[in-house]
Amino acid sequence: MPEIIKDLWAFLRERKKWWLLPVILILVTVGILLVLSSGTAVAPFVYTLF
Repeated sequence: MPEIIKDLWAFLRERKKWWLLPVILILVTVGILLVLSSGTAVAPFVYTLF
Protein backbone atom coordinates (compact mmCIF):
# COMPACT_ATOMS: atom_id res chain seq x y z
CA MET A 1 0.00 0.00 0.00
CA PRO A 2 2.70 2.58 0.79
CA GLU A 3 4.27 1.88 -2.61
CA ILE A 4 1.06 2.94 -4.34
CA ILE A 5 1.04 6.18 -2.39
CA LYS A 6 4.69 6.84 -3.29
CA ASP A 7 4.00 6.16 -6.97
CA LEU A 8 0.94 8.40 -6.95
CA TRP A 9 2.87 11.20 -5.25
CA ALA A 10 5.71 10.87 -7.78
CA PHE A 11 3.21 10.98 -10.64
CA LEU A 12 1.51 14.10 -9.28
CA ARG A 13 4.83 15.83 -8.68
CA GLU A 14 6.39 14.92 -12.02
CA ARG A 15 3.40 15.64 -14.25
CA LYS A 16 2.19 18.70 -12.28
CA LYS A 17 -1.32 17.25 -11.96
CA TRP A 18 -2.09 18.95 -8.65
CA TRP A 19 -5.80 19.21 -9.53
CA LEU A 20 -6.03 15.41 -9.14
CA LEU A 21 -5.15 15.55 -5.44
CA PRO A 22 -8.57 16.80 -4.19
CA VAL A 23 -10.35 14.32 -6.46
CA ILE A 24 -8.31 11.42 -5.10
CA LEU A 25 -8.83 12.55 -1.50
CA ILE A 26 -12.60 12.77 -1.97
CA LEU A 27 -12.72 9.33 -3.60
CA VAL A 28 -10.68 7.81 -0.78
CA THR A 29 -12.90 9.47 1.83
CA VAL A 30 -16.09 8.22 0.19
CA GLY A 31 -14.60 4.75 -0.13
CA ILE A 32 -13.69 4.65 3.55
CA LEU A 33 -17.19 5.82 4.50
CA LEU A 34 -18.76 3.12 2.33
CA VAL A 35 -16.62 0.42 3.88
CA LEU A 36 -17.39 1.59 7.41
CA SER A 37 -21.13 1.91 6.77
CA SER A 38 -21.39 -1.48 5.08
CA GLY A 39 -20.05 -3.13 8.22
CA THR A 40 -23.54 -3.11 9.69
CA ALA A 41 -24.69 -6.24 7.89
CA VAL A 42 -26.44 -7.38 11.05
CA ALA A 43 -28.85 -4.43 11.00
CA PRO A 44 -31.61 -6.13 8.90
CA PHE A 45 -31.64 -9.07 11.29
CA VAL A 46 -31.86 -6.82 14.33
CA TYR A 47 -34.95 -5.11 12.90
CA THR A 48 -36.77 -8.43 12.58
CA LEU A 49 -36.30 -9.06 16.30
CA PHE A 50 -38.26 -5.95 17.21
